[in-house]
Amino acid sequence: MITNTTRRFWYALLMSLAFLVRNRSMRKWFWVPLVLIGIGFLLPQNMIIPVKDATTSSWDDESFWAYPWGSSITHKGIDIFADKGTDIIAATYGIVVYTYEGGKGGKSVMVLGPKWRFHYYAHMDEIKTFVFKPLKRGTVIGTVGNTGNAINTPPHLHYAITSPFPYPKLYDNESVQGWKRMFHLDPDIWLR
Repeated sequence: MITNTTRRFWYALLMSLAFLVRNRSMRKWFWVPLVLIGIGFLLPQNMIIPVKDATTSSWDDESFWAYPWGSSITHKGIDIFADKGTDIIAATYGIVVYTYEGGKGGKSVMVLGPKWRFHYYAHMDEIKTFVFKPLKRGTVIGTVGNTGNAINTPPHLHYAITSPFPYPKLYDNESVQGWKRMFHLDPDIWLR
């Protein structure tokens, strides 16, 4: 799969379905996960820019899928520049899936939002949320920083959207890692 989050999502879904199929008394509940997935796709995704007081000129609209981009090869999100300590807010409603300190993203947060899309907020200076916290659009989840592999860059939020369900129309056989584009969505489209 594409990301660890996607891999964990599919593992949990398939294990749930396998449990329901194997356990005779639970088979009647097999439809529940499928209905939940369907409902998730029906939820509207009304998004706002995830950095307080940022505008569409706060990021380069050509930075999504830019190549070459360090050890990641391609840049699978956008960098929204702001002063260090500026509030990072939830772009849409959802549930915090994990918070993490370390790795390329430094201090980072992953939120599961509508349409089963994962919203990734990275390079934070401070995390102000916790796992399983339900979020409303505009809820403060952290502050802008330059942690992880962005330590020698101006403070910014790396914001990316991934999906465990591929979007075949996004497949690009021309670009580097073009098959991965089916799982990575350009945030710039929804933030304008």
